[in-house]
Amino acid sequence: MSTSRLRLGRMSSRVAVAGAVGAIAVGIVACGSDSGSDSSSGSSGSSGGGGGDKVVVGLITKTESNPFFVKMKEAAQKAADANNAELVTAAGKQDTDNQSQVTAIENMTTRGAKGILITPADSKAIVPSIKKARDAGVTVIALDTPTEPQDAADALFATDNMKAGELIGAWAKAKFAKDNKQPKIVTIDLAPGISVGVLRHNGFLKGFGATDKDVLGHADAIGDQTKAQAAMENLLQKVPDVNLVYTINEPSAFGAYTALKAAGKEKQATIVSVDGGCEAIAKGIKPGVIAATSQQYPQNMAKLGVEAIAKGEKVSGYKDTGVTLITDDPQDGVDSKDSTFGAANCWG
Repeated sequence: MSTSRLRLGRMSSRVAVAGAVGAIAVGIVACGSDSGSDSSSGSSGSSGGGGGDKVVVGLITKTESNPFFVKMKEAAQKAADANNAELVTAAGKQDTDNQSQVTAIENMTTRGAKGILITPADSKAIVPSIKKARDAGVTVIALDTPTEPQDAADALFATDNMKAGELIGAWAKAKFAKDNKQPKIVTIDLAPGISVGVLRHNGFLKGFGATDKDVLGHADAIGDQTKAQAAMENLLQKVPDVNLVYTINEPSAFGAYTALKAAGKEKQATIVSVDGGCEAIAKGIKPGVIAATSQQYPQNMAKLGVEAIAKGEKVSGYKDTGVTLITDDPQDGVDSKDSTFGAANCWG
């Protein structure tokens, strides 16, 4: 999740397509930023003993270091153990590392995986590899991030990312209205064209009632804390009186806060984000470093995906795995839960 300029106009045009994610019903038949590790081998772990009559399930994440994907992998392993399946995992070096995911799909298909769960690094570029796997009889379920087109995968188990953005946008709008403050908005985004980033960004603007013209500065940081800190330092040069910072995820939020604090401006800016991770609740929401975040549930995505493949369920369409606004500064008219709830439910 580079610091190249985000093409906001193009982002808006894609939302009409990507936003359809939330409208598709799921059909299941049967039982009811950061740098990561190279996945060129196609596997980095497995459950229990190998082979035998165990179903092989692949999990390919964007990275291995982002806590979101760490928890997703842990949940997948637990579900595999519970369902007598063998879990094979792989990850990219960073959130935009498509090639490692291509290699992982090829290796898992050759290994005989019955199904592959993937968080696409590049929603379009990965499609030909997914098609090859599906043509070979492998079920492919996208987690967290939809493919483009969405039906390139058999199914999508994910947060409604548009809604995640809308929730923090609506909260910020109510907060600024109550405080009678004129917003000076900057955004720290993912990378151009990646659907999850597009949806969250545009959802935030929709929830706030803003447009691209209201954003005074923006940068891409591929979800990485160090890159987000550098991005915020640069944005402060352009918008020194910034008072509202949208971030694609919580590592980016912490990076932005570090830059603001170094400049002595941490109290002038409100930071909103997405993920609702355990560390972010404890070190972000509770002390007020992050004012509000949309909590999503990656463990639920992974659990449902592994169970579906291990049990031979026929999957299709979209399954919404839920999102909740977490803040200790509730605003009238905006549904939210506090940090106690957030800590009890972090990562889902």
